[in-house]
Amino acid sequence: MGVAGSFPSFAGRPPGPAMDREEADRALARLGAEHEAIETSLLALQDHAGRRLLEGAELTGITRERWATTEQSITLLWGYFDAYAGALEEARDIRARRRYPNREDLAALTELLRGDAVTVANSGAVPPSSVTGPARLSERFSLQELVARMNELYARSLDMVVASDSVWSALPARIDLLAAELHRTRSLAHSVGVRPGEHPAGDDLEEITEELTTLRVQVISDPLAFWLPGPGSAAPGGGRPDTSRYDRAARALEDVRREIEAVLAVRQDAEARLMRLRDLLSRADRTLTEARAARGEVLAKIAASEVPAVSGPATALQERLDIAAEYRRRAQWNRLSPLLESLEQEAEEELLRARESLTSVTAPLAVRAELRGRLDAYKAKVARHGLAEDPLLIERYDAARRMLWSAPCDLRVAEQNVLRYQQAVAELLTPQRSVGPGGSQGPEDRRGDQGETR
Repeated sequence: MGVAGSFPSFAGRPPGPAMDREEADRALARLGAEHEAIETSLLALQDHAGRRLLEGAELTGITRERWATTEQSITLLWGYFDAYAGALEEARDIRARRRYPNREDLAALTELLRGDAVTVANSGAVPPSSVTGPARLSERFSLQELVARMNELYARSLDMVVASDSVWSALPARIDLLAAELHRTRSLAHSVGVRPGEHPAGDDLEEITEELTTLRVQVISDPLAFWLPGPGSAAPGGGRPDTSRYDRAARALEDVRREIEAVLAVRQDAEARLMRLRDLLSRADRTLTEARAARGEVLAKIAASEVPAVSGPATALQERLDIAAEYRRRAQWNRLSPLLESLEQEAEEELLRARESLTSVTAPLAVRAELRGRLDAYKAKVARHGLAEDPLLIERYDAARRMLWSAPCDLRVAEQNVLRYQQAVAELLTPQRSVGPGGSQGPEDRRGDQGETR
């Protein structure tokens, strides 16, 4: 039997006819091999690193309860083994009396090797789960029954020892490595001002530290609380350590580490980001100044037009930008990081509002410019068709031009005058209807310039 198996069974059949000399010799040889295998397995269990750790640890919880039972089982195992070894030694003594055993010798060997000839005193230890009924001062076994008892006790004891040792081999070392990484992360966090009570990541580091400390203590004192038995596995130690709490702590530390790296990135490019923010606010102020100037021009040059008001400079954003610069000067990177992020978004929005304000304010001037361009385009068209001296066109052109180049300009009246000029141009450029067969008039030819009337 190895550490992961059970005792090999070489025990004989139930008592029956007396064995002959050859049968007895073969049975003794098998029993001798069985004795060596059992002794090797028990010594391996005795020397198992997990058993030694359990013996010297201050256990709690389910591990303490199961180890108390396992210690009794191991004690009972050695008692059974001693009884087994005694029966084997007695059988060997009987066989050694004479080269050719007589009938009495063979009968004694048959009873000893096949019958219930082994008496074991009840030591008060916990018996295997298969044993029921009231406790007795002693029990009698056949060698086959004795091996079966030892198999069950050994499997249960080895399962407990291997499971505990597996947890101790897996988790404490990993916890220690994570604790070392945590220590480095805490030092880095402290260097950028991430501390408990001042930054959420600092609070997270404090919680992770407490969790790892508690987890390590619990793993050392109660390893079986962190063992997940394998489904349907009857082999000793079938299962795996439960690393769910460790995994959660590792993920939380990784999240904090990424956040601190973001703060470090802020420290590296803070000046460039502050300069970009100053530029954005400066452009927004210049745009608003231009919008205010344009509003005055519109009010002076355009009549009967509603011109929206223009807001003042973003003084609140400028004050917060000054605070951000102070954070950088004092190396308060943890406070600077979220402030820069919000300032960058708000500064972009402020510049967009300033541009929209300028566009809204200058819209009447854009309309006047479009009307002026349209009027000049139609005048050039009239000149190409040789109608520049037409009195009606001259009259309507002068009316539209006076309105568009006067101040204040009434855009509604100016647009009506431009439309009247366009209509006059279109009528003059439209050919007369042609007379068809029978004296009927054909449709007017509106090709070419008709699409340019508006």
